Amino acid sequence: MKKIYTTLTWALLALFAVSLTSCDDDDEIARTLEGTWSGDMYASAYWHDSYYDASYTEVCFLRDPYRYSSGTGYWVDHYSYSPWGGYNYIANHINWTVNFGTITIHFVEDGESVDIYDYALDDSYFTGYIRTYDGVRKQFRLRHVSSPNWGSYYWGYDDYYYSNGNHLGMEKAKAKAPSVEKPKRIFRERE
Repeated sequence: MKKIYTTLTWALLALFAVSLTSCDDDDEIARTLEGTWSGDMYASAYWHDSYYDASYTEVCFLRDPYRYSSGTGYWVDHYSYSPWGGYNYIANHINWTVNFGTITIHFVEDGESVDIYDYALDDSYFTGYIRTYDGVRKQFRLRHVSSPNWGSYYWGYDDYYYSNGNHLGMEKAKAKAPSVEKPKRIFRERE
């Protein structure tokens, strides 16, 4: 009986040590991830039966001071040319978490999530794979850069008139604005 008790004690101690290590690993990943990253996520936009490839993507991770392995931030896909009106990017606020090494990013305005896994992360580069909400697996490479000004983006998508600065008042803008479809972020094989 004493031998079973000793074996169970050691097994529980090992399990406890593993669980603490995984939390510490997630916190360390989140600490390294914090900041702004820029590069190619191979994002595209689908709009009016056409595909538009992003020139580059900028992702900012800000850690929650009370929950160290999660936080908020933003994701901005920049385009050389966008026909959807007024600005050449698609911007989303994000919520993110690190759980057992997998980074999950939730796009607030789009209501979609992606997972980042099999990655290498240091103070200069962030490379790995992203699995999208529709099951696509894409490789990415980002480099660490400085943080941009949050206030300079339109979040989500507004109609053409409002996003171009023709502020006629919300009621007049909605009444006069054409019905413009929101571009959808996708990850696809590029030609």
